[in-house]
Amino acid sequence: MQIPQGLKFDTDGLVPAVVQDAANGQVLMLAYMNREAVERTISSGRVTFWSRSRQKYWVKGETSGNIQVVKELFVDCDQDCLLVKVEQTGAACHEGYRSCFYRRVAADGESLETTDTPLMGAY
Repeated sequence: MQIPQGLKFDTDGLVPAVVQDAANGQVLMLAYMNREAVERTISSGRVTFWSRSRQKYWVKGETSGNIQVVKELFVDCDQDCLLVKVEQTGAACHEGYRSCFYRRVAADGESLETTDTPLMGAY
């Protein structure tokens, strides 16, 4: 299996992957992939990440059922970041929110405002 030519991995062998809803453009999450995770994502059509904390591969939704099916894969101009456009089923966030980006920095610049509610039965 080939990976995109020129894709640059960091010193830990990882590349950040921004995941976006292909239907509405909402940014869902950020995670990391190593070379094999990119290969698995391309070959399977299911998003596969490398867990830095657990030091193992994980396919989004394999335990929760909240899967991500790849629709398009983009590489940024520096070739050191991926944009994965997906069809998202259920929550992308492990806390049960549609997106991991559900907190907005408030006008005071210090506090956070929750901008969404968890999906029912997500986790």
